[in-house]
Amino acid sequence: MKFSKLSQLFLVSMIGLLVATLLTSCEIVTIDYVFVASSAGSGIGSAGQIETYDADSQTGALRSGQPTVSSGGISPVSMAITSDYANLYVANQGNPAASPVVSPTLVHFALAGNGVLTLKDTVTLSTTPVSIAVNAAGTYLYVASGPNPSTLTAYSLSSGAIGSVASQQPLNLYNAYASYSTDVIVPTGVTVLPNGNAVYVSAYDQSAYNPGGSTSSTANPGWLFGYTTGSGGALTAAPNPYEAGIRPAGLTADPTNRFIYVTDFASNELIGYTILANSTLDYMVNGPFKTGNEPQAVVVDPRGLYVYVANELDSTVSSYTINLGSGTPSASYNQTGSANSTDTQPVAILVDPALGRFVYTANHLGNSVSGFKMNPDTGVLAQTQATPYPVGYHPTALASVPHGNHATQTVSP
Repeated sequence: MKFSKLSQLFLVSMIGLLVATLLTSCEIVTIDYVFVASSAGSGIGSAGQIETYDADSQTGALRSGQPTVSSGGISPVSMAITSDYANLYVANQGNPAASPVVSPTLVHFALAGNGVLTLKDTVTLSTTPVSIAVNAAGTYLYVASGPNPSTLTAYSLSSGAIGSVASQQPLNLYNAYASYSTDVIVPTGVTVLPNGNAVYVSAYDQSAYNPGGSTSSTANPGWLFGYTTGSGGALTAAPNPYEAGIRPAGLTADPTNRFIYVTDFASNELIGYTILANSTLDYMVNGPFKTGNEPQAVVVDPRGLYVYVANELDSTVSSYTINLGSGTPSASYNQTGSANSTDTQPVAILVDPALGRFVYTANHLGNSVSGFKMNPDTGVLAQTQATPYPVGYHPTALASVPHGNHATQTVSP
């Protein structure tokens, strides 16, 4: 069949109109901004950077968003965002081997509703930061640093700006463990309860656990340090830290201030604690709970229903359903029985704050972010479209905010 030129023009026009209509109907709607902290290059001393990605509301797929910004230092390792989503903080470890030495820093960015980050202030640190967290009121920023020395420091915040040190506590074994008071403690993570009443730091005793090296202590290797908060940001240590397996790696609190979960990197386990009066802790009697190999980061979804663990060696995510009475996590599986595979070596994990239905991991050796779509009724995960998503070199940390004024999934403490 032959077409006249007029018929051909009409056909082309109709096809163009159809394509435009389909593109419009499939237009990507951003539901969250996802921030990724990584290195700008593979060379020693490469500057840190923060990349911004837009998350699609229907699929969870990520695409490049606002321009990448400098993290304000070298080797960014942790990020935290205020509960009003107006401020982002990043901890940079610096480079003590550089000449001249590059000091570790805490950097504050103002965070606009469209995902734009604007550098506001920088604090130079004397110790190496490992992990940071900010309380829900946005009044204190907590920094776990070490080793040599190992400390928990509370910085005051005023309209997002980082102020002076409000309180600082050493991370060491004391009182009943006085004979181990000189052991080298290595912090691995920090979290603050949603109600702001307590702060917890996961750490291990390098004098007792030092794979490939010598040990000089018979102390329990893994610990969880607890601190209650007081007026003016004061931190009061629990009488003694809590045992936490062999090498605790990451920790998180549930949104109702009832449970703490800690990953044990060396034992391939998730340790659960119940939060009692005065923010003291008690072990979940039926724990610890099996994970994949070398569990690292852990997160509870905004509704407090599910726990997700990033397993470094397996390059997988373990998913669990929380028993709302006891806090016990029960493993949940895909019907196919397949693992929730990520790219290589996931080291950070988050659940999106807007819908609470997308899970992302930062894959350190994969130089990527993996995405999953959560079944809100079961917690089971399925990979998002086109995952994994290429990002900067050796990503280490993730953070996310909802797009604009979108409602968030939360549980009132």
